[in-house]
Amino acid sequence: MLNVYVIRHGETEWNTQKRMQGRLDSSLTEKGIKDARSLGERLKDTDFVRIISSPSTRAMETAKLVSRKNPKLIETDERLMEIHLGDWQGKVEGDIQIEYPEEFHAFWNQPELYKSLDGENFFDVKKRIADFFMELVKSPPTGNVLVVTHGVVIKALYLLCRNKPIEEIWSPPFIHGTSLTIIKMDNGKMELLLEGCTDHCR
Repeated sequence: MLNVYVIRHGETEWNTQKRMQGRLDSSLTEKGIKDARSLGERLKDTDFVRIISSPSTRAMETAKLVSRKNPKLIETDERLMEIHLGDWQGKVEGDIQIEYPEEFHAFWNQPELYKSLDGENFFDVKKRIADFFMELVKSPPTGNVLVVTHGVVIKALYLLCRNKPIEEIWSPPFIHGTSLTIIKMDNGKMELLLEGCTDHCR
């Protein structure tokens, strides 16, 4: 049996500005740093056989703060990166809504119809996170694994756990910065034990 502890990176400057990040980056806020340290304290007695992070700076910084006991254990996997948003990256949501009204509406209201000419769609994200987890369960087959990733990736992961379609990607819970999700993987089955918990963010 494998227990996978999945966390979203801490709050960033662009998060507070409602600016789309995608594959771009911005620094963690003071709150993001504080919450990551608090999560590290919460998980201090949990032994991880692997720590795998998105290579994005905000995810790596979060991983280091959470796993301060053994930062050398951190490895990266590009399949954990946030959805590639193409020309939307670096723009605030209000401007995107004005420049790309149909695409913006689809993104939030009809995700199965959302298309990006120079980025990814939700199906792309779901496929790569499924590939990641299929590989993860093979090595190691037991123990605790910490995964540091992004909001849309975690939402796609929930779909896999629940066997739900892309249409439901925005169903609750909301994935806050440093929120903790725990998934039990046993005999090919994925069971959500904890969803988007932020009890450490006080």
